Amino acid sequence: MVERYDALKAKLRTEPRRWLVTGAAGFIGSNLVEALLGLGQQVVGIDNFATGFAHNLDDVKRSVSQESWGRFRFLEGDITRLGDCAAACEGVDYVLHQAALGSVPRSLEDPLRTHRANVDGFMTMLLASRDSGVKRFVFAASSSTYGDHSALPKVEELIGEPLSPYALSKYVNELYASLFSRLYGLEYVGLRYFNVFGPRQDPEGPYAAVIPRWISNLLAGQICEINGDGETSRDFCYVDNAIQANILAALTLDPDAINEVYNVAFGERTTLNELYRMIRDRLAAQSEGLRDLEPVYADFRHGDVRHSQADIGKAKRLLGFLPTHSVELGLDETLRWYATGQDPSDKGLVQNGASR
Repeated sequence: MVERYDALKAKLRTEPRRWLVTGAAGFIGSNLVEALLGLGQQVVGIDNFATGFAHNLDDVKRSVSQESWGRFRFLEGDITRLGDCAAACEGVDYVLHQAALGSVPRSLEDPLRTHRANVDGFMTMLLASRDSGVKRFVFAASSSTYGDHSALPKVEELIGEPLSPYALSKYVNELYASLFSRLYGLEYVGLRYFNVFGPRQDPEGPYAAVIPRWISNLLAGQICEINGDGETSRDFCYVDNAIQANILAALTLDPDAINEVYNVAFGERTTLNELYRMIRDRLAAQSEGLRDLEPVYADFRHGDVRHSQADIGKAKRLLGFLPTHSVELGLDETLRWYATGQDPSDKGLVQNGASR
């Protein structure tokens, strides 16, 4: 099934399309921009820099050719403003909607801000996409939608009660996308991401994801903190797998695959204790002093589920999705990026195509 993805990429190189990536200065958004530019596509990006950074787009610019970068147009705008969304959607074939205010703890502390970005912003993007004649709206859904449903692995049809405002906001997105499809004929595909990680993921701040935060701490020789006993498990998904899912979802011609929601993951569980050892032992190969550095344990975090693992059979069957990167391979790629001297604290400004 990798052949299907490879065939689509080859077709894109000869038949380029115009794409909009929302949240283009964010972690997943900037990786999508880079991948699309590398395939010879015309790409529009929009971001308000609430959680994204100009240095992510600077890094994209360094990673692609000058010709590729010339096919990128950036708009600093807010997805809650219809005018900004309409300007971004003009002439676009496919929308890859990544913009959102992530983090369960953040949503517990500020549910209104989460609702405005994730629900109001989503609705505004749907309206702009509908009015602009977008061919398909692909959006970042979330594994948090499964809520308190305890069965493993998670299958798309079985969800529980949401455990946070963030989880509820992402489920509402799915309902609105389905409604717009029925009422207005707007094609959609929702991608329930499971703990995506990789280059450009922000290690700073109180809501930083665990992998970049631990990498940053260990590189500085600092002790890492684990919430709970460390046996909490997640289905960690390297960003290249998510990129594949987005492109497959946008371009599938199978009518049974459209207007559906899919799990996007690797399909295996890794405990936090296992993850910590994977990261520490890889870094210890370059810094022997890290080998015996043990984490400290804190309280369980309110709103978190205990275990999460995806059944990716539906995405394999209907989209041709086949993840190429395990957790181990993804960590190798991520650490290689850090080893090149990338500085996530460098807030440089993007020039020649994207500016603040």
